[in-house]
Amino acid sequence: MRANAALAILGLLIAPAARATVVIKLASLAPRGSAYSESLEEMALDFRALSGGAVELRLYLDGVAGSEEDMVRKMGVGQIQAASLTTIGMHDIAPEPEALTVPGLIRTPGEFDYVLAHVQGRLNAALAARGFVAIGWAEVGTARFFSTFPLREPADAAKARIYCWQGDPGMARAWQALGFSPVVLAPSDILPALASGMINAVAEPPLFPFVSRSFERTHHMLDFDWALVSGATVVRGETWARIPAALRPALARAAVLAGRRMSERALALDEQAVREMRVQGLTVDEPASVADWQGFAARSWPSLRGRVIPADLFDRIETLVGEWRAAHPDHAR
Repeated sequence: MRANAALAILGLLIAPAARATVVIKLASLAPRGSAYSESLEEMALDFRALSGGAVELRLYLDGVAGSEEDMVRKMGVGQIQAASLTTIGMHDIAPEPEALTVPGLIRTPGEFDYVLAHVQGRLNAALAARGFVAIGWAEVGTARFFSTFPLREPADAAKARIYCWQGDPGMARAWQALGFSPVVLAPSDILPALASGMINAVAEPPLFPFVSRSFERTHHMLDFDWALVSGATVVRGETWARIPAALRPALARAAVLAGRRMSERALALDEQAVREMRVQGLTVDEPASVADWQGFAARSWPSLRGRVIPADLFDRIETLVGEWRAAHPDHAR
């Protein structure tokens, strides 16, 4: 509350410098009414207050602007000016951000925060080189396997026709290397594909299947954190440049606060979603061996390092994670 009040006061001080309204159409897959959309809606209010109405965020939620691949394309031609994207969706802009979502590489929020603090500059620079400004990095949740059958050990992957994010051929190769049968689809096609049997497994944070009700099709969840999913809001560079220079630092800070709120809510709501889904019939399966699954996740790395993600960045993150775990042995997984 104090942070929001301070931002509002700062907006009153800065507002006289604003002369023209800058409208930023921002798209997201976030379901309306979810923790993700609430954080974006609060950011829109902060932008309006801080700029005295000079900067307006118009939100297009629920995937109405299409898949993340569609959003990147629409930003490229100016139909929208910003999008809240996962690091996987950002691959259509630059490959570097996807390093944050490598299966089994970053396992905990503490590791994520430590890694991001050291590599955010490089990720921002990679996006800036392609004409985008990244604001408000956040954790979206931890992906777990939801399937129509018990997926308790790595050998069960051979039975899985798993959803694979459209526009990310590198991840499709990684799934194949692990023995899965990837089926490339847009996120909006997950429910129909589950209903038809085209896919029988999805790896995503629990809040997603809870909101979409896709868990009513899958019935099983493996209680193992497969990958920490993260993302950021990105804005077209030329749009960001149209915002008066005096306003930009305050708006950037507001976006960072929005990202923190999103991270805190999403991680807490993931666990709440699991509890609610269990009450409604979801079976939570224990892994036969956590160590086997961790080793299995690491088998995807050769398909990603140097092929999807720059090798030196991958190695840097692996080193940073090792540093964090050495310093926090009680928190390492």
